[in-house]
Amino acid sequence: MTYRIHLADCLDWAEEQPDRVVHAIVTDPPFGCKEYSTTEQRKLRAGRGGVWRLPPAFDGSNRRPLPRFTVLSREEIHEMSSFFLEWGLRMWRLLTPGGHILIAANPLLSQVVWVALTDAGFEKRGEIVRLVRTFRGGDRPKGAHEEFTHVCTMPRANWEPWGLFRKPLEGRVVDNLRRWGTGALRRPTRDVPFLDTIRSGRTPQDEREIAPHPSLKPQHVMRQLVWSALPLGEGVVLDPFMGAGSTIAAAEAVGYESVGVEKDVEYFEMAESAIPRLAAKDVRIDGYDFDARNDLPQLPLFAGQSREGDP
Repeated sequence: MTYRIHLADCLDWAEEQPDRVVHAIVTDPPFGCKEYSTTEQRKLRAGRGGVWRLPPAFDGSNRRPLPRFTVLSREEIHEMSSFFLEWGLRMWRLLTPGGHILIAANPLLSQVVWVALTDAGFEKRGEIVRLVRTFRGGDRPKGAHEEFTHVCTMPRANWEPWGLFRKPLEGRVVDNLRRWGTGALRRPTRDVPFLDTIRSGRTPQDEREIAPHPSLKPQHVMRQLVWSALPLGEGVVLDPFMGAGSTIAAAEAVGYESVGVEKDVEYFEMAESAIPRLAAKDVRIDGYDFDARNDLPQLPLFAGQSREGDP
């Protein structure tokens, strides 16, 4: 086992860690979602009420809840911005020079997080677009479906943004690679660069059965992101908002050392059980097999590529 997980608030946990001990952060924070407040989580687990797009119980039937990404007030957006500024400053201290952050968002609120992280000193290096059709958007006006049949209140979402940020280098990229093993991204194969789009389906049912977290990300996405985060395949990947452990499982599958932090007791216990089971799964990425049992884990090949000479 090459991972460690902690039941703690990530801000408090970070204060107790030494400087420059993390080489990359890959995380999906519950930002901007009232659904993940203590009050709404209590309603979710009680099986009634709450502000969930698909409620946990409706008309006598139990259903899998999905977050609605409730619109936030101006004050709540300000609080969110302040939180991520503080979070970014604490992650700054933990990261080595050249270390990357890959952080999930949604198109409605990503700009709040992006600005907060650049204010904390990180360089924005682009966005990774996960091409996936979600349940967000495309609805007719509430209570007036028949009156406005040709109207949708916002586009139906077909993508999910992941922000890519880097702590400034010490010298050149090559200097950071040699000293810290950071500053760049790992290619999926020697001849194919890491791309800023990832084709994705929704999280498979069998993974949701292992880890029934409302926002569980699929292994076929997380393994690609985690793989890219350590350019030389060496170092420590941190997920400070671990949830059910999909990032940690992905790191385990590709042979990386990782650390997860989660403050919710039920999700932490879920992760304890789910991580080894998710990590052991063989998944398919872009139509190719990814065998987590390989002695030298490697991402699947793209069309026309050969395994000979791959890193």
